[in-house]
Amino acid sequence: MKRRHLLAAGLGAIAAPAVVRAQAKYPEKTIRLVVPFAAAGPTDIIGRKVSEKMTGLLGQTMIVENKSGAAGSIGAVEVKNAKPDGYTLLFAPSSTHAVNPTAFVHPAYDAVKDFTPVSSICVNPLVLVVHPSMPDSVMGLVDLMKKNPGKYSYASSGNGSILHLATEYFKREVGGIDVVHVPYRGSGPALQDVMSGQVAWMFETFSTTLQQHRAGKLRILAYAHAKRAPIAPEIPTVIEAGVPGYEAYTFNLILGPAGLPQPVVDTLDQASRKLMKDPEMVKFLEDIAAVPTTDTSPERTAKFIKDEIAKWAPVIKAAGVKIE
Repeated sequence: MKRRHLLAAGLGAIAAPAVVRAQAKYPEKTIRLVVPFAAAGPTDIIGRKVSEKMTGLLGQTMIVENKSGAAGSIGAVEVKNAKPDGYTLLFAPSSTHAVNPTAFVHPAYDAVKDFTPVSSICVNPLVLVVHPSMPDSVMGLVDLMKKNPGKYSYASSGNGSILHLATEYFKREVGGIDVVHVPYRGSGPALQDVMSGQVAWMFETFSTTLQQHRAGKLRILAYAHAKRAPIAPEIPTVIEAGVPGYEAYTFNLILGPAGLPQPVVDTLDQASRKLMKDPEMVKFLEDIAAVPTTDTSPERTAKFIKDEIAKWAPVIKAAGVKIE
């Protein structure tokens, strides 16, 4: 009996290091970071910087693969259906993990149950921009809209887009205003029509509007985040401008398929924490008016997703957005 116990203990001692070695091998091949939008957009640009930095931190190549379509759902489903081994990850934006779960009549995935939260990279706050002929303050704009119901219009990058929903959320938070929604196929043409005066205002990303603001082609009234942007500290937040609690942004998260092994999550989490303390990475994000998530963790990422879905669900339902 004693010999059997000794033999079992010996085998356990041999097996334990083998398990550790097996877990420590990750990653041992190229990791795919699926960006669910086309190349050259904000999500892709940030995703490529993340993949470049994570390659160095993990000691294996991380490459970006663009899988666009269906408001990001095609890329999300690609990762949902991937083997949960850590070699296929999603660079998740707000469309896939804040908007689509409520906006789609028949969602192709469960944003919470079908993914393993890994890390949060940043949020990309929107800004309220107007044609130069409009009032030069947020409450001045609101007052003009309320005094002229139905006379003015606002632009967005399409029904159900974050730019559309940010405006519907804003309308609700200022007590309701009657303004016509003009949806476009993308934010580029929408912004052009704001600058030309075809439409009066819109919400848009900071990075695409700051240059035009400084050139006088349009006016940024406020920044939709709790704190002012380091890149343009002269611009007030929407909260400071008179709308308590208002924040609207896109975001970027790293997620894996459901069932990602804990050792893999831990490895990616540790690399992500180092990434978000890298001064070069932080500066890169701040230079494009994004806000780095310096306190990232899988637990915070999981809570963030649930909070964002809960925040936008009533806005989406009130706006009557239904995507088939």
